[in-house]
Amino acid sequence: MDALYYLIAFILIQFAANAILTPLGASVTVVSAVSSVLTIALFMCMRWSPFSRTYIRRRPWGVLFWTVVLAFGTIIPSEWLQEQMGVDMSDAMKQMFEQILSSPVGYVVIGLLAPLAEEMVFRGAILRRLLQACDERWHWLPILLSALLFGAVHGNWAQFLHATLLGLLLGWMYYRTNSIVPGLALHWVNNSIVYVVYNLLPQAANGHLADLFCGNERAVWMSLIFSLCILLPSLFQLATRMKKY
Repeated sequence: MDALYYLIAFILIQFAANAILTPLGASVTVVSAVSSVLTIALFMCMRWSPFSRTYIRRRPWGVLFWTVVLAFGTIIPSEWLQEQMGVDMSDAMKQMFEQILSSPVGYVVIGLLAPLAEEMVFRGAILRRLLQACDERWHWLPILLSALLFGAVHGNWAQFLHATLLGLLLGWMYYRTNSIVPGLALHWVNNSIVYVVYNLLPQAANGHLADLFCGNERAVWMSLIFSLCILLPSLFQLATRMKKY
């Protein structure tokens, strides 16, 4: 029930910020920033997502390094899977993301505030409570459930697959370390890559890999194979390095 309350609180904050600020003429960037800040403040003040420096004090630099490498290896395989499903983002959703991604302030929202707020809610609060309520042998059930919820709150099918797969990785990292720090690093790099690619390679703005490589299908397949050569060793390194403290 606690996990359900956390999810409801997160959704209500998003809804309230949009309902109050949008009629006042606030941009989607401002609305997203305010909702993220309110979420972070609420979950910290209520201690729904416990905060501790214990993990950082252990200096897990190897884990954080491989987490960053892993983030680079997930982007193209996830995008390729999404294309195979044939799901496109709606025009309204594309317009919303364009408004956020085209602004330097938008990076603060999508690159910093959103990852912190979402990791506190979905891993630090929801997954934490689900893991506590579940037998250790069935820990993948809470991880899967939290990942599905994470994918669902993005509100569109185009993002659902990527967010759910990312949520599985983030949940696994939280389970192995009992900290949101590695997941926060992965989330930050993932969102930062999206921001940088959008602004440096506008031809890839519609999300199709073929456009990113100027229609060269061979380059698409090579990039997919190269990404897997980054992703799989990174997972192995993290599996051997991540420890609970």
